[in-house]
Parts: sequence; C-alpha cells; structure tokens
Amino acid sequence: MRSRTLVTLAATLALVAGCATRADTPSPDALLSRVMPTPLLLVGEQHDASEHQRLQRDLVQALATRGQLAAVVMEMAEAGHDTRGLARNADEAAVRAALGWNEQHNWPWPTYRPVVMAAVRAGVPVVGGNLPRNRMREAMGDAALDASVTPPVLLQQREAIRTGHCDLLPETQLGPMTRIQLARDRTLAQVATAQLAAGRTVLLIAGNGHVRGDLGVPRHLSPGQAHRVIVARAGKAGTDVPADAHWDTPALPETDHCAGLRARFKR
Repeated sequence: MRSRTLVTLAATLALVAGCATRADTPSPDALLSRVMPTPLLLVGEQHDASEHQRLQRDLVQALATRGQLAAVVMEMAEAGHDTRGLARNADEAAVRAALGWNEQHNWPWPTYRPVVMAAVRAGVPVVGGNLPRNRMREAMGDAALDASVTPPVLLQQREAIRTGHCDLLPETQLGPMTRIQLARDRTLAQVATAQLAAGRTVLLIAGNGHVRGDLGVPRHLSPGQAHRVIVARAGKAGTDVPADAHWDTPALPETDHCAGLRARFKR
C-alpha cells in the first residue's frame, strides 16, 4: 500500500507541476508585449515539443491580426523556397511544393502545418531560411567560416556540436560539422534580414540552438541590427539559453536521444 501511495503522490505532484507551468506561461499577447516592437523576432523551439509550434502559430496569428507581420522565415525549409505568389486559399499541396517541404529531412508536415498555413491564410509569405543540403559539403570545407565568429565562440560552437552528438562524432568531423552549423546560422540571418520591412516584424522560427545570442543567428547579423529573442523551453531543457523572454512548457518524457547515434556509430 505504501508503494502505491507513493506512486500516486508522485503522479499528483507531477500533474500539479505541469499545471503550474501552464498557469505561469504568458499568453502570446503578453509575451509580445515584452519584446515588441522589433524588426526581427527570433523564436526558438524544442523540435519535439508540440506546444512550441502552437506558440508559433499563435504568434503568427497575433502579429498578422495587428498588421505587423512582414514574413515568417523557417529553419524547416531551405533557402530559395517561399510561398510568395500563392493565394491565401492555396491548398496544402501547393504550399508544400512552394516550400520544397521534404519530410525525409526530419520536418514532419503535420507538426508545422498549423504555423505555415496560419501565415498563408493571413497573406504573409513563408520563406525557407535553412542552408540548402546541396551546399553542405561546400560549407564543410570552407575554412573561412571559422573566422565568421570569434575564436571563443567557435570553440563553444564546436563543443555544442560535440555534446549535441553525444560525444560520438570522430574528432575529424567536429570541424566540418561546426562549419555546417555556422553556415546554417549565417544563412538564416541573411534570409531573415532580406525580408525586413519598415514598421513590421520578421518572425524567424528555428531550434533554440540557432536563436541563442551567444552562438547562433544573432552572431551573424549586421552590427546594430535590432532584434529580440524568445526561447521556448520544455521543462529544464533550454534553461541555459539566454533570451529576452521565455515560454515555458511541461517537460517531455525522458528519451534517450543518443541511442540512434550509438547504433549508427556502433558504440
């Protein structure tokens, strides 16, 4: 009986903690009041946290309703693709085709459909911001990318790549993989700033690692380029990411994200 009581108590406490997190989470309008006005709003996410995509949809709708949304730039589509030219009532197949959406690249359409379609229905262009896959090999060998950030940032980014790959990457691959990350951040920054429009806001949606000011996209913006950062955090994940505002959601069930990599590297 004591064991069952403890289990019940633990479940109750977990539920209460989850409810408390939700209760403390600001509304999209309240969140925007902390960061607006800004010409460029970077919104980070944990990719497998569905509530983070709900926040993005709500931000799109709130900014579009105010007439403040210039464009939505997404890590989930490659640079060179956008929905300009599509009607507001375009169907999903046409939108996916315009964005070159490829679920084989780990971006499930059902996850991001509400965000994308909210922008399309509002008449706001959705723009791919990620480094195209056919340019990754070039980036891996581009030593000039190492100089696109300061040496301490380069070292920190390298260590982030190491830990992000569960310390399984061969040492010889750390440099090239770091360059891909730098190239992605630079491409996202270039695409986002190309969409800037006076009096309106460009919304950039990407993983938390890309929006962080100490390592990511902000490092590749022109000096003095105004921007604000919102980081969505599931539980304790992302608590080390600096931001102008945070959106906190309950922790996700523990998952061994390294299992697949260990199998790949046979360790």
